[in-house]
Amino acid sequence: MMKVSVMYPKTEGASFDMEYYKTKHFEIVDRTMKPARWEIDAGVDGPYEVVAHLYFDSPEAMQAGMAEAAEAGADVPNFTTIKSVVQVANVIGA
Repeated sequence: MMKVSVMYPKTEGASFDMEYYKTKHFEIVDRTMKPARWEIDAGVDGPYEVVAHLYFDSPEAMQAGMAEAAEAGADVPNFTTIKSVVQVANVIGA
């Protein structure tokens, strides 16, 4: 299983529209990138405002999904002014 984490660092003066993100933006993500599942962490304490995790069943599925990420990327200004940090991981364990 592969995981792509998109992390939005807490940034003074930045905006983030969580309602838009979890509804409209993730409709785009589901439709175009087709992750096996996803989850959103709304930061309570720590360096990130929001962290989204996209799970893919295989490296090939992840590559196919990332190849279709242009529409989701173009949608970012509709919900935040924060520049994201992305991490790709191989999930180990249950």
